[in-house]
Amino acid sequence: MIARALILAGGLFGGAVASQFPEFSQQYAQRLGGAVDALGEVVADFDASAAATGLSRSDALAQMQGTAFLERRRDDMERTFARHVRLSADLAVLQDAGPFMRAYHATRLTDGEVAQAALQSFQPGVPLTTAGGIFAAGGFLGGLCAAWAVLRLALVPLRRRRRRMV
Repeated sequence: MIARALILAGGLFGGAVASQFPEFSQQYAQRLGGAVDALGEVVADFDASAAATGLSRSDALAQMQGTAFLERRRDDMERTFARHVRLSADLAVLQDAGPFMRAYHATRLTDGEVAQAALQSFQPGVPLTTAGGIFAAGGFLGGLCAAWAVLRLALVPLRRRRRRMV
């Protein structure tokens, strides 16, 4: 009886968590757009400065050497360029995607800074949409299965002890 109650609680917890994915992924995509815009300004500013001196981006980066500060700044800019490319690609995939396609492309929801910003302002909502209901049902089933598996594993030593006693 207790095991069934724990499994049901696991299912309810899984459903509640999964039902929030559509809203969180939408807020993530919105934050991602803001991050891409901000990084785009930094990239454009650097490229404009390089072009004003007759340099390409790679030539300007190559000239950033000689002092610890310049070399560190070059590394920072290279990371910024790489992050801008990665986040722009993620945004292109997620921008017009619905909740099921965002779930399919969940690996594109992995930027730590964007995810943390989305989580900080995230307000859980009641899943009143079809997508929210489907995610809730999937989470419920996933939670049921996870709770059942954990209980099965936790009870293995007790079963072995019982068999030895017989």
